[in-house]
Amino acid sequence: MRGSIWITCLALTCVAALGSCKPKPENPYPGAENFGSQLLERVKAQCESDGGTFGPGGKTGGLVCRKTPADAGKSCTKQSDCSTQCLARSQTCAPLEPLFGCNEVLSANGARMTLCLD
Repeated sequence: MRGSIWITCLALTCVAALGSCKPKPENPYPGAENFGSQLLERVKAQCESDGGTFGPGGKTGGLVCRKTPADAGKSCTKQSDCSTQCLARSQTCAPLEPLFGCNEVLSANGARMTLCLD
C-alpha cells in the first residue's frame, strides 16, 4: 500500500510538471540563443543602418549581416582589387558579402582558387 501511494504521488508530480510546459515561441533568429535580445536588436539595427540585411545565412543558418559592397561588379584581376573577393569567372568584385557557397576566386597574386564558406 505504501509503495502505491509513492508511485501515485510521483505520477501526479510528473503530470503537473508536464501540464505546466508550454511550447517555446519560434525564435526569429535561429542560433542566437546565447545573445541577449537587446544586443541582437542593436546588431540588427547597425547592420540595417549600414545598408545590410540581417538574418540567417549559410548552411548553418547562423545570423549574418549581408551587404552589397561599394565595388560590387567592378572589374578585377586579383583579390586586392576588391574590398571582398574577385570572382574568377566574371573577373568582377563579388556582389555580396559574405559570399556563401563554393566560388572560384582570384587570389592576391591573381591565381584561380576555390573558396568555400558555409
